[in-house]
Amino acid sequence: MQQIPGLYILKDEEKGRCIYTAGKIEAGSTIEVCPLIIIPEEQVSIIHNTVLHDYYFVWGQDQKQAAILLGNGSLYNHSDKPNAKAILLYEDQEILFEAIRDIDAGEEITFNYFDGQNAEKESWFEIK
Repeated sequence: MQQIPGLYILKDEEKGRCIYTAGKIEAGSTIEVCPLIIIPEEQVSIIHNTVLHDYYFVWGQDQKQAAILLGNGSLYNHSDKPNAKAILLYEDQEILFEAIRDIDAGEEITFNYFDGQNAEKESWFEIK
């Protein structure tokens, strides 16, 4: 797992766990590359009845699988004005988080879970 040194977790009463950076991160920098545990299509419905429901990503070219991110990946919070984006790396079975603007020391790292007006029908991640 590759990540920028100085990432840390703080708890927020409303959002739960939040990921912050101790140092400045420049726009375009890789924040973290998270390896995945892939959940096959036939097992995805099972996670809806578990605590993992709030932490998985839709996965696969047909988006019928699910993925649990290792590292900090499942803990980055949503923002309508994010400072990072998630890039799906299907071949490597990883998700890369990248800064989309400069992120100041002490700032929470966020990305938009639903980047687009029709989130159910659009992929909200850059796919490579």
